[in-house]
Amino acid sequence: MLKILIIDDEAPARNRLHRMLVKMPAVQVAAEAATASEALEFIESLAPDVLLLDISMPGMDGMALARLLKQQDAPPAVIFCTAWSDQAVEAFECDAVDYLVKPVRAERLEAALDKARRFITAPDEQAQEHFLRSTLGTKVSLLPLAEAICLNAEDKYITVIHENGNLVINQSLLDLENEYADVLVRVHRGTLVAKKRIRGLEKANDGRHYLLLDGCDERPQVSRRNLPAIRKLIRELT
Repeated sequence: MLKILIIDDEAPARNRLHRMLVKMPAVQVAAEAATASEALEFIESLAPDVLLLDISMPGMDGMALARLLKQQDAPPAVIFCTAWSDQAVEAFECDAVDYLVKPVRAERLEAALDKARRFITAPDEQAQEHFLRSTLGTKVSLLPLAEAICLNAEDKYITVIHENGNLVINQSLLDLENEYADVLVRVHRGTLVAKKRIRGLEKANDGRHYLLLDGCDERPQVSRRNLPAIRKLIRELT
């Protein structure tokens, strides 16, 4: 049973979330708070599992509250429920489990609660989840790194191929390679692939080598310089 604390300064928004939650299995609304200070009192006295947290509130806002809770040893899981669509990146930097934009849909809320359950049962594993960020104007899209298959550098941008399509990000290929060396491996000057997606190496008639990847039809070329390391990695993976 998930104990949930709803935190929003607007009563209609709290009521809407409450109505959706009471229809969901294994969920209990422990309390409702209109301010961050009220929320902190409830968190201390009730120890909720999940916070449904608004961002724009009088006094301490939801983002500041999430940053404060992040310093605790075992904070509740945070799901932002907000009218702001452009603060998702900052929210995930606060270790939020999910980010829902109002008006929140019941099916989207239920999916977020399922993520919260996984976070609670395996917090160490979830805390290690990382995201690739795409920013187009004011729209921000986040892709879990675990879903990335192949990353191709094109001019100043990187196209990330994943099972559901492509995502363009403006992060550095070198920075990604260094930061996620345990997940990604370079196969060519402009290409990284997810190690766990490699399923084989194919040699073409012209002597060039190409990778076979799970989850997509992309066959990235392996440079001569990287070929020994890729062969070694394939042996380790098999």
